[in-house]
Formats: sequence, C-alpha cells, structure tokens
Amino acid sequence: MKLFYAPGACSLAVHIALREVGATFDLVKVDLARHTTEAGANFLDISPRGYVPLLELADQSRHTEGAALLQYVADLDPARALIGQPGSRERLAVLEWLTFISTELHKGFSPWLWHKETADSTRQAARAKLATRFTELDAVLSRSDFLAGAYSVADAYGFTIVNWSNLLGIPLTTYPHLQAWMARVAARPQVQAALRAEGLLS
Repeated sequence: MKLFYAPGACSLAVHIALREVGATFDLVKVDLARHTTEAGANFLDISPRGYVPLLELADQSRHTEGAALLQYVADLDPARALIGQPGSRERLAVLEWLTFISTELHKGFSPWLWHKETADSTRQAARAKLATRFTELDAVLSRSDFLAGAYSVADAYGFTIVNWSNLLGIPLTTYPHLQAWMARVAARPQVQAALRAEGLLS
C-alpha cells in the first residue's frame, strides 16, 4: 500500500491507523499548494480531486475520503480492535464518531479557517460552532478516556482535526478533558511514530 499524505493534514489520521494495525505501507508526501509529489509527479494525475488522504492498494486501485479509509484500515486487523466487530454496538459508536468528526469538526475548520480571504463574520461563525462542539467533546471526555469508550480510529481522526487548533491559534484551555484526551492520544507510540515520520516532532 501507499499513503499519499501532507504533513499534519487529515491524512495523518489514516497514517496513525495504518501504524496501529501494523500494516506495511509506503508514504508519499504531497505538496498540496503545488499539487505535486515529493518526486515531482503531478498529484492531479494521481488524484483528480487533488486532496489527501489517498490510499493506493496492492491492486493499484486508489481510494479517498478519510472516514472511509479509516474503516478500511481498521478492518485490516482481524480483531478489529480499532473499530469493533460488524453489527456490534462498539462499531456503531465508532462509526457515529467518525461521521460526527467528518461533518461537524473537519468541515468546521476547513475550508473556512484556512483561507485568508474568508470574511471575518464567516470566520467568527466557524469558531463559535467549533466552540460548541469542543464543549460537547469535553463533556463526553469527562466520562470516558476515549470517544467510543476504547481507543479507536475515531480518536485518531479526532486528534488529527482538533490538533489544527494549535496551528490556527485556537486555545483549548477552557476544555480540560479535551486537552487531557489530546495528550493521551499523542502519547501513544504509533501516534508518536506517525508525527515523527511526517516531520511534526523533532
């Protein structure tokens, strides 16, 4: 397998999951501004949508959409420790969180808060919506160490997206349980390995 990624982008969640399940894979770094790979290939020829993550399988097929890829990767582990067995309440909880993160957090940040041309009113509305979601997460994490009870791909995805707060100067100080969860996920060996491989840790 090959994972096409950009450092710190939402592809980090899939990168973490691949390491957590012990998959063998190659990393291909993408410059999203120039739409080129580290080797100089035109990324738009590889992925017409032009974004990461993109996972290329052994049969050369290529697949996108982070929430879908996280489910696929979690299922590579026969024990399905990161997602739960099909039909189980554990799996339903993980899928529920993956969907929530994708629609309520990921799209809360992107594209609005990343583009300089975003109107101030739109930027303020996006931040207010994120604050509401962070408050909800803080309450959930006051009762559980991880989103779906046990560590799962939902935590890898949530960690990746909430971590954008640091890059955008959005403080998390009023959300102590959310902060503690971020620290718990960050301390996992495979999360550390992924961050280091992407140049996000020295």
